[in-house]
Amino acid sequence: MPTLFHAPMSRSGRILWLLEELGAEYDIRYVSIRRWDGSGSPDDNNPHPHKQVPALLHNGVLITESTAISQYLTELFPGSEMGRPAGHPERGAYLSWLAYYAGVIEPCGTAFISGMTQSNPNLARGYEEMCAHVIATLDSQPYLLGAQVSAADLMLGGALSWMRKLLPDSGSVDRYVQTLTSRPALARAREIDAKPDGFHD
Repeated sequence: MPTLFHAPMSRSGRILWLLEELGAEYDIRYVSIRRWDGSGSPDDNNPHPHKQVPALLHNGVLITESTAISQYLTELFPGSEMGRPAGHPERGAYLSWLAYYAGVIEPCGTAFISGMTQSNPNLARGYEEMCAHVIATLDSQPYLLGAQVSAADLMLGGALSWMRKLLPDSGSVDRYVQTLTSRPALARAREIDAKPDGFHD
């Protein structure tokens, strides 16, 4: 059974959401982390090499980084709509969007939120190109891969649900966020996330 090392109100909430979407049996180990505002502290019980979250332990193997965990879990539960197995026509797009989220969307979005794009034309151009690509995709189809949701949407939708200003005003993006945040699995994950005792039903 996978064990998720999780801190409430953090990026590991997206993995909690994915586990609920997968209908997986899993364990949660709540850990403390150092927050962006300087609060909190590293937890010696957290196996993540930088004491961050998420971290997933399964059969003695440690997996870190949200997109790597997403790929691992969707391959562990291949019958779910959240992944695209080898040979699936959307497999390439699935892997590409997972990598694009980690390698392009998050860095460009962080540069924008932190104000770095205001003084660096190269960062500004990268952010604008990323926004144009994501918005054009969602203008033409309901999800990143097309007609069906995937774990790649949970990565992006999870970020947008907490920080909508990551992307510019767009009716397509607004509809995308609303569709994703209305999923029952997210409601269950948020309920678990808020439990102070560290256990889930």
